[in-house]
Amino acid sequence: MEGLLLAAGEGRRMGMPKALVTDQDGAWLVRGVETLRRGGCARVTVVLGAEAERARTLLAGLDVAVVVAADWAEGMGASLRTGLRSLTGSTDAGILVSLVDLPDLVPEVVARVIAAGTGPAALARATYDGTPGHPVLLGRDHWAGVLETAVGDQGARAYLATRPVVLVECGDLASGRDVDTPAPS
Repeated sequence: MEGLLLAAGEGRRMGMPKALVTDQDGAWLVRGVETLRRGGCARVTVVLGAEAERARTLLAGLDVAVVVAADWAEGMGASLRTGLRSLTGSTDAGILVSLVDLPDLVPEVVARVIAAGTGPAALARATYDGTPGHPVLLGRDHWAGVLETAVGDQGARAYLATRPVVLVECGDLASGRDVDTPAPS
């Protein structure tokens, strides 16, 4: 299983690109990669955008593929499209898409979502107390449809809303909340 970590945004409300955020547990970018790996992703591709070169330095020494979304300012849809296009040569039946701004995501969530579907028709996503979130498992059969509908900050939301998605409850493992603003001092 290939992991796709979206980390291209500018992070206006955060005051800096989320790919550059570090907290008491380390760099979010590195933690995102490690969480995907420990959860079952044999390979990880990271999509960068805002301040890509600075963010790339955080990944030094990690075995990851890095792609840059030139149109990152358009929103998550641009990052997702860039990531999917970079994986056209992949032999994996699916990918697991996650976001850099989920600092409490744990490998057990990744493993649980991966276990929910196999093959190119798989379509699953984590939910937290019934609320859909990330990561999202996209079987290869869905990539073209996601590429067509991923726009703005919606990512694959419109595509997923029209398909039968396996919902995987993970609220017992993490909050699933993306962090958009700095923690109070």
